[in-house]
Amino acid sequence: MTTVDIHIEGMTCRHCIDAVEGSLAQVEGLQVDEVGIGRARVRYEGHEVSPDALTEAVEDAGYSVQSVERVA
Repeated sequence: MTTVDIHIEGMTCRHCIDAVEGSLAQVEGLQVDEVGIGRARVRYEGHEVSPDALTEAVEDAGYSVQSVERVA
């Protein structure tokens, strides 16, 4: 299982959290662990989910990704 932290720009409230969480939940093969203001932690198995797919999901919710970092 791969765990990734996504650092997100532009989030300010609970609505932002819900929007990002909902958008990430639509990515097949992805498990959303936690979403907070300015960040999200997700998990996936193998190479099923690319950083580009994560970035696209966040952008679809209306926010910008600062970085995607694999958690050791």
